[in-house]
Amino acid sequence: MQKIIKDNAEWESILSPEVYLVARKHGTEPPFSGKYTDCKDKGIYQCVCCHAPLFDSTAKYDSGSGWPSFDHPISPNALEETRDISHGMIRIEVSCATCDAHLGHVFPDGPKTTGLRYCINSICLNFIPNTQEL
Repeated sequence: MQKIIKDNAEWESILSPEVYLVARKHGTEPPFSGKYTDCKDKGIYQCVCCHAPLFDSTAKYDSGSGWPSFDHPISPNALEETRDISHGMIRIEVSCATCDAHLGHVFPDGPKTTGLRYCINSICLNFIPNTQEL
């Protein structure tokens, strides 16, 4: 997978101000405000910036946190993790491995399957529904 590199001016010209603030400036959306927080449809969640696949809906669960939560990414190389010491906390930031978009954070308090909770901003995701019948 080839890295997508654009400067801030390029990203700002193609993203809405709200998406730019969260995905490129490491912001966050308010809890329980995102369009995918309660989504239970089957499909794939992609990066809003570069459309790289990030999560399958089968990994999504209701954590009660107010943000879409997943217990694992779609593939081991889909995400990058970075230590985040902002806001007086030590956390692990999660970014898109293809374009470095800030997505959210991962915490070690997830379900027993992996023990991880990928807490992701809805505004950083596009959802592609699975339209095929099994």
